[in-house]
Amino acid sequence: MCLAIIFLTLLKTHIMVSGGICCAMEILLGYCFGKIYEPSFDSTRRKKILMQGGFGLIVFFILLRFLNIYGNPFQWSVQNNLLFTILSFLNVHKYPPSLLFMCITIGPALLFLSVFENSNNKLTRAITIYGRVPFFYYVLHFYMLHILCMILFLSRGHSFSEATPPIFGIPFRFMISGEGYSLTIVYVIWISLIIVLYPLCKWFSEYKKKKSYWWLSYL
Repeated sequence: MCLAIIFLTLLKTHIMVSGGICCAMEILLGYCFGKIYEPSFDSTRRKKILMQGGFGLIVFFILLRFLNIYGNPFQWSVQNNLLFTILSFLNVHKYPPSLLFMCITIGPALLFLSVFENSNNKLTRAITIYGRVPFFYYVLHFYMLHILCMILFLSRGHSFSEATPPIFGIPFRFMISGEGYSLTIVYVIWISLIIVLYPLCKWFSEYKKKKSYWWLSYL
């Protein structure tokens, strides 16, 4: 499984359009993982596959990133202190997703699934709600964050005419170079948004259980 992820990702080229290819690969990989979550699949074997795949991707990430020759558009470098050197090492390209980005995000996710395989508490049940409606959550959070960005942009005295011109047809470009908020504020907004969207995600999760429309499986 680990080798399959690496092989598929290596098919990407260094052109921007490859980002769509990588995203498609991740989606297909998600569908493949559905096989090991079938009721007939042995849970012990599933945990072993997840654990091996997770550790394999993390080790592969560390080795390839250390070589600093392939897998990400930008190289890491030694910084003024250890903390910033580690951050440089972990600073991988998300848009389009690089090979190393996919390894260091999918790897820990597989370990998480393995470790919390049998967990059943309020936190894991809440997380499961989001997992049942991933695309629904993504669309809501995408627009809500950009609308909030627009409101904050206007509240600072800017006008619509000052917004950055759209890139690739994306209309939400309400930002000015040099402006922004601290990382603490960003985390507060992020956590608040997750909490605010929980009731909607829970409602839609229940709706999916009650309805049998084929298109609901894609949300």
